[in-house]
Amino acid sequence: MKFKVTDLEAGQRIDKFLKRMLKDAPLSFIYKMFRQKDIKVNGKKAKIDFIIEEGDVIDIYLKDALLDKFHQDALLRPVKPDFNIIYEDENVLIADKPKGLLVHADEEGEKRVTLQNMVLNYLAQKGEFDPHSLTSFIPSPAHRLDRNTAGIVVFGKNLPTQQELLTLFRERKNIEKRYTLLVRGETNREGEIDFPLIKDPETRMVKVGKVERGAKPALTAYKRIKAFPCGFSLVEAELLTGRTHQLRVHFAYIGHPIVGDAKYGDFQVNDSFERMYGFKNQFLHATYFGFKSIEGRLSYLSGKEFTSPLTEKEKNILDSLGRLE
Repeated sequence: MKFKVTDLEAGQRIDKFLKRMLKDAPLSFIYKMFRQKDIKVNGKKAKIDFIIEEGDVIDIYLKDALLDKFHQDALLRPVKPDFNIIYEDENVLIADKPKGLLVHADEEGEKRVTLQNMVLNYLAQKGEFDPHSLTSFIPSPAHRLDRNTAGIVVFGKNLPTQQELLTLFRERKNIEKRYTLLVRGETNREGEIDFPLIKDPETRMVKVGKVERGAKPALTAYKRIKAFPCGFSLVEAELLTGRTHQLRVHFAYIGHPIVGDAKYGDFQVNDSFERMYGFKNQFLHATYFGFKSIEGRLSYLSGKEFTSPLTEKEKNILDSLGRLE
């Protein structure tokens, strides 16, 4: 097989390129292909960490039977693209995820009804994604939200964009993410929560720990929007680091668990909100995302801000709490 690298595929390691193309091939098989000199670039043996550039010609010596075995189409499981688009251009799609919807396929078998699959179906219908192409980049989210958290999710529609987005989300200096949450009790007017977090691989629960024992630094800034005399606070929180379940664990640790949180919350409060309002999810919503001053491919997005409104059920709960004053 022979492939010519396009501008959208350039700038990645050749082993990463092969892994995307041979989606079901074990890494050991791909490494073996390099050892046996079955991968060449521009007629020369390629090293595994070679960075491919636009115009490079890649020769892959692989039998058709093995190609069929290791390549599966990026399966488009039929599903209605039931999500709102906050913003879209040729590089980026910013989706408004509903509560109860997974961003990715999970380990327990749910692969069809996910936000990513909805986005792929939408882009395939527009002709912007070909699931049958061997080398087609699969548009992907640059970050995650929990199943029961609604709000903003940012997707990269091509490889160079996704690489830039992943760097922005990893470094966190030039993006801003804010969440709106309802918690038990009256919080301070504003503050920072600075406790390292660690995940227990057996229970899959995240807890506050010590850095010297493997916990990672985690920092949350917040300000109280409103304190309800009935014993709850509406809070806006900003993630200054991006740890798993960071907001949920941090607020629970300081004695203000998020309403509806089935893992870290106050179960009596959760039960009462379910009885009174039919509310079965956590009151946690990714309401704001902003690009600061950025360079490169996405520089045109500098200063752009995007918002996701609270759901009607969330608004109704706040109205009801206000009437209890």
